[in-house]
Amino acid sequence: MKSTENITSKYTYDSLDRELISLLRADGRAALSKLADILNVSRGTVQNRLDRLMESGIIHGFTVRVRENYEEDAIRALMMIEVVGKSTSQVIKRLRGLPELQTLHTTNGAWDLVAEIHTTSLTDFDRVLREVRMIDGILNSETSILLSSV
Repeated sequence: MKSTENITSKYTYDSLDRELISLLRADGRAALSKLADILNVSRGTVQNRLDRLMESGIIHGFTVRVRENYEEDAIRALMMIEVVGKSTSQVIKRLRGLPELQTLHTTNGAWDLVAEIHTTSLTDFDRVLREVRMIDGILNSETSILLSSV
């Protein structure tokens, strides 16, 4: 069985693939016939491209996007995290165990990781901050609550 990394590195996607991905980002539930009409290609072409993008690992899956105020009481924040030495893998493993961390990214610069946090209350938010800061290997962090999208 081929690994996703090997397949992805062999697959070169073109402008049609980029347009298809863009359309799917806007509406992951769009019908293949609708996508074919917009892209001015056959439904079969869209299906083949979609299959190849999924098989290659470029598309991992589909998800639901909700409007910004869906969870009006939700607390959302970005946390920048500095990791000690070579402990990044262990820190990432521990952070992935926290359900309130919606996304986790490696980055460059002063911070090693960026985490997006979602909680339903300030009490939960405070608990998550304490839990993250208690993880062995985390040297420093800085968190900013997201107030509104503009």
